[in-house]
Amino acid sequence: MDDKQIDEITQRTLQHYERNAEQFFAGTIDHDVSQNIAALLEAITLPAPHRLLDLGCGPGRDLKAFKMMGHAAIGIDGSAKFVEMARAYSGCEVWQQDFVELDLPAEYFDGVYANASLFHVPSAALPQVLSDLHAALKTGGVLFSSNPRGDNREGWNGPRYGSYYDYETWERYLVAAGFVAVHHYYRPAGLPRDQQPWLASVWRCVRERTEAQA
Repeated sequence: MDDKQIDEITQRTLQHYERNAEQFFAGTIDHDVSQNIAALLEAITLPAPHRLLDLGCGPGRDLKAFKMMGHAAIGIDGSAKFVEMARAYSGCEVWQQDFVELDLPAEYFDGVYANASLFHVPSAALPQVLSDLHAALKTGGVLFSSNPRGDNREGWNGPRYGSYYDYETWERYLVAAGFVAVHHYYRPAGLPRDQQPWLASVWRCVRERTEAQA
């Protein structure tokens, strides 16, 4: 898969969200993701309040939650409509950026919250995206992700592209990007595994010390 194909996939998926932004907001505004928010915040050992990046913030539901908890949250979304909605709903700073062309400040964030977003990245682009997120986190910072789990196939699901990993494959991608595993779980909580379609995982940003730092 070359850069042109990756860009076409990204734009087609974003166009779906652009066309359905209001419907998406109405359908997700009441979703309870408190378990995921808690998983991110509880893993961050850096002093609070935290500077957080909501990757794929959509209309701003979780951005607003982070702000109400006292954190400095910044959103990113590739959909211009979502960016506009998220700014209005959350009152937070929101950047319009495609995941495959991220431009982030180095070692800036205490945590990155990627709830139902990274699975849209084609596997060919995923190593660079994870590398960009690692570079944007402070040492010891935390990446949270929640993705639909699967058997490592990817492709179109209607108008949206998705990559559906099992934990072992997802772990290999994250470890290769410089993260260490904190823990993972399946959602919704309290159901048999075959009724838990979401894989949530928490990762810590580590960096090798140079000889001069040793």
